[in-house]
This record gives sequence, C-alpha cells and structure tokens, in this order.
Amino acid sequence: MRPILMKGHERPLTFLKYNGDGDLLFSCAKDHTPTVWFADNGERLGTYRGHNGAVWSCDVSRDSMLLITGSADQSAKLWNVQTGQQLFTFNFDSPARAVDFAVGDKLAVITTDPFMGHTSSIQVKRIATDPEDQTAESVLVIKGPQGRINRAVWGPLNHTIISAGEDTIVRVWDSETGKLLNESDKELGHKKPITSLSKSADGSHFLTGSLDKSAKLWDTRTLTLIKTYVTERPVNAVAMSPLLDHVVLGGGQDASAVTTTDHRAGKFEAKFFDKILQEEIGGVKGHFGPINALAFNPDGKSFSSGGEDGYVRLHHFDPDYFNIKI
Repeated sequence: MRPILMKGHERPLTFLKYNGDGDLLFSCAKDHTPTVWFADNGERLGTYRGHNGAVWSCDVSRDSMLLITGSADQSAKLWNVQTGQQLFTFNFDSPARAVDFAVGDKLAVITTDPFMGHTSSIQVKRIATDPEDQTAESVLVIKGPQGRINRAVWGPLNHTIISAGEDTIVRVWDSETGKLLNESDKELGHKKPITSLSKSADGSHFLTGSLDKSAKLWDTRTLTLIKTYVTERPVNAVAMSPLLDHVVLGGGQDASAVTTTDHRAGKFEAKFFDKILQEEIGGVKGHFGPINALAFNPDGKSFSSGGEDGYVRLHHFDPDYFNIKI
C-alpha cells in the first residue's frame, strides 16, 4: 500500500474530514489555514484563508457547499467550499473547539473551551439556507462540565448531542432543552481525557479514543459500553470503517516526549483492530510523530491520517485488505 504524501501544512494536523461523496478531503492544522484536497490523488484544491489561530476541527455539509471550522482565534467560520469565500463568522469569548453539522445541515453544534473564567460550553447555531440571512445567536447554550470538551456530535435524528472531553465522561444532552439525559459509567468509562469521537456510518454506535491508551465502542441510544480496544500508547484519533468491521486508532505520546521513546520511535503507526473480536489485525507506519487525525473515506476503500509532522498521508487499500481473515 503506497501512501500519497500530502504536504500543505506547516504545523501539526488537528483534524481530517471527508465530504459525503468521498471525493474531497478537508484538513485542519495549527497553521490557521484549512485546506481541501482531491481524495483520489491527493492534489491540493485550495485553502480557506481568514482564521487567525490554530483550526481545531471542521465539518462539511451533505451537498459539499458549506464548510464550518472552529478555531483557537475564538471564532467559528462558515465558508463557501467552492470559492473559499468566508460567508459568516460566529464569535465567542473563548476558543472554538469542535464543530458538527446536524443531519439536514440546518443546525450546527460548536463547543467552546474554558478560558479566562468562562466554563466550556456547547452551543447550537441555526444555519441559514441563504448566507445573507445568517445570524450569530445561539438556539441553545449548554454550560459544559469541567475541562475542555474535545468533541461534540449530533445523535440520531438530531434529538441529542453527544459530548466527550477532558473529564473522561461521555454525556448525552437533549438538543431542544439542553437537559443532561445520560452519562457514561465512571467505572466502565475512560480513565484519562477523551481526545476523539467518531460515529458509525449509520449512527447506531460510536467510538471514543483516550489518553488512557484505549478506545471504546458505545451504543448511541443507551450509552452501553460494547467493546474496548487496548493499545500501548495514548490514542489521539479514532476512525471506523464504513465497509468492514475495522476500527483504526492513531496516537503516540505527547509531542514533547517523542525523543525519549523506545526503538520503535519514528514508527507512529495507525493500528487496525477487528471491531468485533477486539484484536489487532495490522498497522500502517509512516508518520514521524504522533498521529493527530484519522478519517475513513465514506466508501471504505481508503483512509487518511494526519500527523504532528505536518503531513497528511492518504492510503488507498490494496485488494487483499478486503479479505483479511483472523
């Protein structure tokens, strides 16, 4: 499997997202400039200039017309995917961390970090069909728990919002009232901050990755713990294959500790696990630093990883990948 190396960022990657059709890949990094690439050959299509700080996450609408980005410059921005034009800016009192469009793209959830006395928050914004009509007001503001909320995504039918972050607990909120509906069991849950969260293609279950060197698979409706995948280093990114029963974990220790590791230093691999059997089935090496972002193409035939080294590596699977037997 020969990866395509995509060099467009000067700083570490933070997030990767394919559009619904799987022909475009959006990358966010700490260099202020989200970038869009052709997902088949890794050619750079363009960049979205306007942020003034690290961009932590992004999401793209189902019709690939709108891009939303959340940034450390205390704003979330809406962009025209095609022209790169800035359509609207939501301003906050603290850095914007996670962004996610609801099904139908009429709503977006944005989380903000704790900062200068402000607690973390989860905010729901209405997304206007015509950018001219866009307003900044929040439909709902949920005052968050202690610590940063690293991920917030919409639950089934947009009835709920699922959040996870530094305080290790996965929470489910009512998206109409902001009421806390459910939270993960402290005993069964993660022991260290949750870094990443990825939903299955049908939204029935989701995967969380944590610095406690594990990833856990949860039932979306009941918040029952289904599976746990254990690895030997902190997990910064997780992804699930939409095609096969595979999960991918990416990670590595904190950037500051990279030079002090064992003989496998420089081998920060994306590890593949069998979703059902919880066994490791392989790894993809390549990054010279921790993997911060992972994403599967919606067709399940390729995946990409983004590293602390500033590279995006795009992997198209070999035919024999589809016949892996345990």
